[in-house]
Amino acid sequence: MRSLPVHLFLEKVETLPLIDVRSPAEYAAGHIPRARSLPLFSDEERARVGTCYKQKGKDEAVLLGLDLIGPRMSQLVRSALQVAPGRNLLIHCWRGGMRSESVAWLLEKAGFTCHTLQGGYKAYRNHVLQAYEQPMPLVIVSGGTGTGKTDILKELRRSGEQVIDLEGLANHKGSAFGNLDQHQQPTVEQFHANMHRVWESLDPARTVWIEDESFSIGQVRLPYPLWEQMKAAPCVVPEVPAPLRVQRLVEEYGQYDKQALAQACSRVSKKLGGTRYKKALADLEGGDLQSVAENLLLYYDKTYNEGIARREEVLRVPVDTADPAQNARAICEAWHTYKTLEDSL
Repeated sequence: MRSLPVHLFLEKVETLPLIDVRSPAEYAAGHIPRARSLPLFSDEERARVGTCYKQKGKDEAVLLGLDLIGPRMSQLVRSALQVAPGRNLLIHCWRGGMRSESVAWLLEKAGFTCHTLQGGYKAYRNHVLQAYEQPMPLVIVSGGTGTGKTDILKELRRSGEQVIDLEGLANHKGSAFGNLDQHQQPTVEQFHANMHRVWESLDPARTVWIEDESFSIGQVRLPYPLWEQMKAAPCVVPEVPAPLRVQRLVEEYGQYDKQALAQACSRVSKKLGGTRYKKALADLEGGDLQSVAENLLLYYDKTYNEGIARREEVLRVPVDTADPAQNARAICEAWHTYKTLEDSL
C-alpha cells in the first residue's frame, strides 16, 4: 500500500479505478469525479461507530467496526474485483485514515495493489478550493437575455477555444427560468469538484471563455476565488438586436406549459412590479409569448445594464444575427484583434 499526495493521486485517477469507501451519504454530498462508491459502513453503521468512539474510546470503536464488516469482507473483495479486475486501484476515505487503510490492507491480502489518498477527501476538498486561486486569463461572454451565450460558448469550444460551461456543470440555465426542465442539480460540493476537473485541464497561457453568471446558479454557488476572478475579468458583449433576442426566447421557452412559465414569472414578480407582472400573466394566458418576452426583457435588460456598468473592461461587438456560430466567430476575432492592439501599445 502506498499513500499519495493529492496531486499525484489525481494524476492516477485518469488511468486507474477509484473507490470511495466513505458512507453513502458522504459520497452523495460530494465525491471525486470518476469515483465509485464502495462503502465500508452504511450511514447507520458509521453513526454507531462514531458514537462508540466518543463514548467508549478508539479500541471499542475498532472492535465494533470489525464486528460490522467481518461478515462482509468477502463481498468487499468481490465488489472491488468488479471495479478493478486488474487488481490495481485507488482508495480514499474522509481523512485518509482507518477506513481506507483497512480496506487497502484487506484488498492487498487478496492480491490487489492499492494506493490511498494522503489526508483523504478532506485534503482533496481543500486542494479543489485552493486551485481556483490560480490566476486564469478569463474572458467573460456577456450580453442581454436571449443573446444565446451558452450556445456561443459551445461554438467557441468546437472551434478549439478553452471554455468553462458553468450552466452545463450546474445543470441550470442561471435565471428564474433556468430549471423549467426540473433537472436535478449537483450539490455545491459536487459542482466544485466537477468544475475542478475542467479547471485543471486548462492552459493558463491561453484565453479561457466563461459565461457571465451570478454568484449563485440555481441552488449551487461558485467558488469564491473564481467569483473574484470573474468580477475582475474583461468582458466581451455580442450586441444582438432586441427583436432577435425576443424571437430566440419565444422559440426556446415556448415549448413549456403555461403553468411552469407562470411559476417562473412569479419568482421575479417583485422585481417586475405589479403592473408588468399582471400583464405578463395575461399575455401568457392569451398565448402572446412575444409580448411576454418583450415585457420580461425590460426587467432583465435593466439588470444586465447595471451589471455591465460595474465592469472596468468591456468590448462591445455589434452583430446582426442570432446565429451562435457566427457570433462566436465575431467575438473571438474581435477579442484577439483587441488584445493584439493592446499588447502592441
